[in-house]
This record gives sequence, C-alpha cells and structure tokens, in this order.
Amino acid sequence: MRLSIKNPIIVFDLETTGVDVSKDRIVEISIIKVHTNGNEEVKTRRINPEIPISSQSTAIHGITDDDVKDCPTFKEVAKSLAQFIEDCDIVGYNSIKFDVPVLVEEFLRAGVEIDLRKRKMIDVQNIFHRMEQRTLSAAYKFYCDKELENAHSAEADTFATYKILQAQLDRYPDLQNDVNYLSEFSARTRNLDYAGRIVLNDKDEPVFNFGKHKGKPVKEVLTHEATYYSWMMNGDFTLDTKRVLTKIRLSMMNM
Repeated sequence: MRLSIKNPIIVFDLETTGVDVSKDRIVEISIIKVHTNGNEEVKTRRINPEIPISSQSTAIHGITDDDVKDCPTFKEVAKSLAQFIEDCDIVGYNSIKFDVPVLVEEFLRAGVEIDLRKRKMIDVQNIFHRMEQRTLSAAYKFYCDKELENAHSAEADTFATYKILQAQLDRYPDLQNDVNYLSEFSARTRNLDYAGRIVLNDKDEPVFNFGKHKGKPVKEVLTHEATYYSWMMNGDFTLDTKRVLTKIRLSMMNM
C-alpha cells in the first residue's frame, strides 16, 4: 500500500563506527526522499568519520577505514544534507532509539542547527515488534516474502525499511494510513531528547528515563541533588541530552 503523506518523508539508514550514540560517527548514510506526488529521490553517501571504525562494526557492514579515508567528512556535507531533509517527516528501522540520535549528534558537532522534533517520526521496528517480534531481515522475509540481500548496507536496509512499512499497511487493517497516527503508534516513549534519557510522564512532566532517578521528575532531582546536573554535563551523554537538561534547568531559574 502506498503511504498516505501530507508532507514529504525521508526513509533513512545509517552505518556507523560503533553503537555508542554519544561517541560513534556515521560512515554511510542512505536516504529515500518521497515527495507528496509520489516521486522518489535516493541519495547514498559514505562519510569519513574521522575516528577509527570498530572491527565489530566492520564485520557487520563491511566498511573499513581505508574505504572512507578519502570521503567527505560529515561537516562538509551537513548543510546540504540538512536542506535535503528539511520539512520532511522521518521513517527508519530502530531509528528513534539509534539512527535519529546519531544523526542529530553529527549535526550538532558540525554546528548545523536542525530541529527534528517538529517532524513526525515512524519507527518501522517498533511497529514490527508490536505486531510480530522479528529482526529486519526476518521482517523483510515476513512482510515482503523476499530474502534481504546486502543486509547492513545502508541503501539495502533503507529500501527494505520502506517496503516493510508499505507491506505493514497492507497487512494490518487497523493501522491507519496516516503519518501522525503511525508516528504515535511506533513511538515507545515521549522523548524530550533524541537518546530517550529524558521523557514526559503521564502528567507531561520531564522525568529521567535511566539510572537511579529513573521515573523521577527532572526538576525534583535537580532541586534536591544539584550536583546531578554537573555529573550529567561532564558525563558521556549526547550533546542533545545536555542541551535539553540545560533548558529545563534554566526554566527552573526563571520561575
């Protein structure tokens, strides 16, 4: 089933140097941009991450340091990439938890302002896990009845993600063909930061979503344990998480 959209969407996938959202970098990005008239643009690019690619990651996606040493850095492509995805809603596989936070960190390092919180996000993995509990390759076989060739190449995974979403709409009559609905359906938590360290509770209060203060209101923790802010700002948290935390802290000072 063709996805019903009111805004253009991008379906994207990343290959990275590792799995640490705050430290690891992009080595390959592939994007399908679907316009409201149904036209599609595909862009796939390898990136010099400027740090070594872990052997574990190379074993998965097959990209080595030598493969990307002469490729542009993310900073060199950041502005054109931001323009390409501007005003687009976002589709990915495990994207809310990993790909989107990594992408945002790269933009922040490059000094390019982009606010993806204004966009709707659909995570095909979350739809799949709520419906069937499978991996991407199994999902592609299950929904599309095809073997996923070149798995863990960004472009192959991107096309598979888009085809799976279309097949999910065909398979489940209860899934509304609407980006707003699918975004809400595929969201696990209401994140304030892309990494999901700070989320909204059922009272719309920012609460911590990790560690010893998990579930506690951020303002309450910062009031009674002021050093927690410094600990997070000096810790291995994403730049985006630190910006969100700082914004909450500043709002407390202005009260």
